[in-house]
Amino acid sequence: MSADRGNTNATGEAAVTGGVAAEGGATTAAADAAAPAGKAAAEPRILLRATRVTRQFGGLVAVREIDFDIPEGAIVSLIGPNGAGKTTFFNVLAGVTEPTAGRVDFVGRRMIARPVRAWLEPVIWLLPSVIVGLIAAGLDTVERSGRLASLAAIVALLVLIAMLLMASIRSDTYRRLLDRMGIFRSARPNDMVRAGLGRTFQNIRLFQNMTASENVLVGMHTRLRSTPLDALLSTPRQRAEEARSRVRASELLALVGLEGRDDTVARNLPYGDQRRLELARAIASEPSLLLLDEPTAGMNPRETADLTALIARLRRDLGLTILLIEHDMRVVMGISDRVTVLDHGERIAEGTPDEVRRDPRVIEAYLGAPAE
Repeated sequence: MSADRGNTNATGEAAVTGGVAAEGGATTAAADAAAPAGKAAAEPRILLRATRVTRQFGGLVAVREIDFDIPEGAIVSLIGPNGAGKTTFFNVLAGVTEPTAGRVDFVGRRMIARPVRAWLEPVIWLLPSVIVGLIAAGLDTVERSGRLASLAAIVALLVLIAMLLMASIRSDTYRRLLDRMGIFRSARPNDMVRAGLGRTFQNIRLFQNMTASENVLVGMHTRLRSTPLDALLSTPRQRAEEARSRVRASELLALVGLEGRDDTVARNLPYGDQRRLELARAIASEPSLLLLDEPTAGMNPRETADLTALIARLRRDLGLTILLIEHDMRVVMGISDRVTVLDHGERIAEGTPDEVRRDPRVIEAYLGAPAE
């Protein structure tokens, strides 16, 4: 998160002061095309809800008591000057950073918050081994051979290793066990992906030495059903699933405009295509909510317009809900259903693009207070 608030580009200034209408026609058209025909009267379901989220680093409060909802099917933008706390808040939602206070609910389930009774978790790791040891000690007292004690020590060690592996993987069985014990631990990024949250990054994070198809296959990992044993034995189920996955990877590459680039090594793709590849990898995890961190950063105007139209199409064709951080105000104002503005870690405005564009606090945050 940068501390330099003065780096807001001229595009952003034009948008905040209302000069977007003439410049952002293409993106507005894309957003109109993406809007579902005939809006339902009922309120949309809240897919993600952040409640009084605070994140503090020592004496610096990067995010302060933010309430934030993302309705299902919406495109929501998070904007603000450099150093406003956007990326920190984004990372809290994705499970990268634990909040100092507050909670995040996703698909109706508490996913991120301060730990509850975390001190009790090591007891779960050790208790089965202790029970095995006590039983063996009792039997060994009766038989007095010493053999049971040696066997029990081996079994207890294996049980402890198994429990530590379950804790590391956090399988569904292990999470249910934590719930029964009244223990809560915040979801990790892989847990959030498994729950249905996909994301891209401000700085491209591809596997540069892998092909485009292989990068997309990595994104599918959490949805694959084959086991390590299937892979080791190359079972028919594993081979069939891999074949289906490669077909799906080709379809996703075509969807983002990389048709025929399956075997191209990621580092050899142009910058804009690498951005598209990262988007395809995120979609491969089959998310219900897609987080895009400055998706058009570093792109020229034509690439920006094309990617903006693609984002709108993803909402329309795949039914994705989208949250994006973006500095290009033509993109934000042209495609968003709702815009939330942060400044110094606090939410200062929220509403439709038109409402936010005219908000005096937003204008002051971007352009500074008027001279006395």
